[in-house]
Amino acid sequence: MKFAIFLFLSLTTVTSFTVHNNGLKLTALRSTMESPADEVKDDMVSASLGDEFIDEESYFSKSTFPIKPDALMERAKEILSPAISIGTEDGGECLADDFEFVAAVVGPIGKKEYLGALGSFNIKDSFDLNARFFGISVDPIQPNRVWFFNRVLGIHTAEFMGAAPTGKEIKYPPQTLHLDFNDDGKVKEFGFYTVDRRQGNTGGLGGAFGFMYGVGKPLPIPECQPYKRSKRFRFLNFIGSLGQKLQKKKEEKQ
Repeated sequence: MKFAIFLFLSLTTVTSFTVHNNGLKLTALRSTMESPADEVKDDMVSASLGDEFIDEESYFSKSTFPIKPDALMERAKEILSPAISIGTEDGGECLADDFEFVAAVVGPIGKKEYLGALGSFNIKDSFDLNARFFGISVDPIQPNRVWFFNRVLGIHTAEFMGAAPTGKEIKYPPQTLHLDFNDDGKVKEFGFYTVDRRQGNTGGLGGAFGFMYGVGKPLPIPECQPYKRSKRFRFLNFIGSLGQKLQKKKEEKQ
């Protein structure tokens, strides 16, 4: 098996847990990251509490990013086309020199590593694929970013990771993906995340991990397995639940 890509595995979110007398509190500690340089700055502290939707046209009108939303979405569709396939079919020509790939547990990795890692798999040769993209839009707050979804569908037609072809239909959970562009229309970042791990038949896994799990050849690491709560998480949930029950009994006696 080719493990080189997985040297780049890294967790991007750490979660801390604090047990309070009223239950369990979970606090996400994200790796520090400055706001994107292309982000449109707010000129007010907050919108009206009764209106949680921003005025997208107002944000776009303040943007200094040179590629307008409609043109950027067309460029994204071009990048996603089979002829380019996010750099894998054009030799990386569509990717900026400072390109990075980042997903839930993989990355960030640079352009050379990204192309080399994808070249180590034969996914397109092993599956009859349909990416089934939908829901494309430009982020009004970060107007160089295009968001979109997909629900990958694949038929296992040839050997993959040592698994003989089975004709099995591989259905992915929905994924949200993004492409960030520079002023020249080249991709500077590509990433994706699974948004509903209970759907599909890949154990809630996306990317190459989903195909590995789907054919019964997941790598023997937690990141390539369906989500499972750790013993500490289960214990803390138990403590939180116990605390809530004790609090409820205390209130009933009063």
